[in-house]
This record gives sequence, C-alpha cells and structure tokens, in this order.
Amino acid sequence: MESLWLEYAWALLILIGLEGLLSADNALVLAVIAKHLPDEQKKRAINYGIILAIVFRFAALFAISFIANVWQVQAIGAAYLLYLGLKHIIQARFGKKNENIHADLKQEAAGKGFYPTVGKIALADLAFAIDSILAAVALALGLPDSPLGDFGGMDGGQFIVVVLGGIAGLVLIKYAATWFVKLLGERPALETTAYAIVAWVGVKLAVITLAHEDIGVLDTHFPHSTGWTVAFYVVLVAIALLGWFAPSKKPSKANNA
Repeated sequence: MESLWLEYAWALLILIGLEGLLSADNALVLAVIAKHLPDEQKKRAINYGIILAIVFRFAALFAISFIANVWQVQAIGAAYLLYLGLKHIIQARFGKKNENIHADLKQEAAGKGFYPTVGKIALADLAFAIDSILAAVALALGLPDSPLGDFGGMDGGQFIVVVLGGIAGLVLIKYAATWFVKLLGERPALETTAYAIVAWVGVKLAVITLAHEDIGVLDTHFPHSTGWTVAFYVVLVAIALLGWFAPSKKPSKANNA
C-alpha cells in the first residue's frame, strides 16, 4: 500500500511540474498576443486572459470521466498531444533562425483591436486547458487503481491526482507565472523540454488506448505493469534532466555586429 501512494505522490509531483511549465507557456502566449496593445489595454487583456484560463481549466475538469472512459476520446487526445509536442520539437530543431511557436500569433495580433485580441487570448486559453486536462488524464490513467473507489466514472485516487494537478496549474498561472517566465528566459531549453514531456505523455495515452478492452492491441494490464511504469518514468526523468542541464543559447556578439 505504501508503494501505491508513493507512486501516486510521484505522479502528482511530475504533473505539478508539467502544469507549471504549461502555465508559464500559457502566460507567454498571453503576453505575445497582447503585446501590440497600449499598456493599459495590454494589462486588462492579460488579466482577462488569466480569468478565462481559470474558467476553461475548471470547465475541463468536468470532462475528466468522459475522457477517462471513452477510448475514441483517448485516441484523439493521444494524437493531439503527440502532434503538439512533436510540432514544437521539430520547429525548435529545424525551424528558421529566431523562429518560435508564437511568431504566427504575434503576427496575427498585430494591428488588431482590444476585443479581437481578447478573443484570440480566449482561443489560446481553451487550447491550453485542453492540453492541461489531457496531460493530467494521461498520467493519472497509468496509475494503479486505489482503494478509494470510483468517483464520476473514474478511480477516486486518479481523479484526485487530476484535480490536484489542475488546481496546481490554476495557482501557478495566477501567482507563479512570472517566476516560470523568468525561468524559461534563463533556461529556454525547458520550453522544448515541456513539449517533449507532452509528447511522451501522449505516448502513454496511446498505450492506454491500445490496451483498452475494445481495441486489444496490447494486453489490458500492460499500462499498469511494472516494466512499462518504470520505463515511462525513467524516460520522463531523462527528458527533464536533459532540458534542465541543456546549455542556454545566448545571442553572440558577433552575430549582432
């Protein structure tokens, strides 16, 4: 029983870290979209963005049991997380110089008024809310069943992990976004690391989908097996460590001359 709760605590810790990085990236997107506005409107737009982010993430929590029980939704979620993560990694690795994933958002926002900008912020917030809940569900579904029974069609322990992860994301985007933005500025590789983790979590959700009793490609017990659980967390920690210790890329003076 002790090992069970240790695995739950470890998964929650990882989820909180992932939620923190996604929250920081959410804050970065808000800042980029609203950058063209006058200072007063910019501040209002970002505040609206934070409020909308909280609303959408709370709304996403109500979809937990649906996502957790319908394999078609899991399959779409896995494909989406893989697409999101791999798209960013490919752009970061092979994109043009100084290109980043928010460049198109910045270009689209330029010259737009306050309310169209708030609309774009709302769409970005909705996308991040979906990312957040899918990542949380993918991690939670890989955990063994707890003795807490079912809640809303989902194991009680897994449900608590998702809810606590979601709450952590809300707290971080509200109070700690500035710190994470600064951290991403000091360690830009962490942004790519976050999306690599998102892609790896997508793999986990794909494994869960393939092991669903209606699919049967993998054994139904495989997602909860010791071998797969250890392999998943070893790769996850390796990705995080590589991102943390990756050298920061600073513009050279020679290139600016």
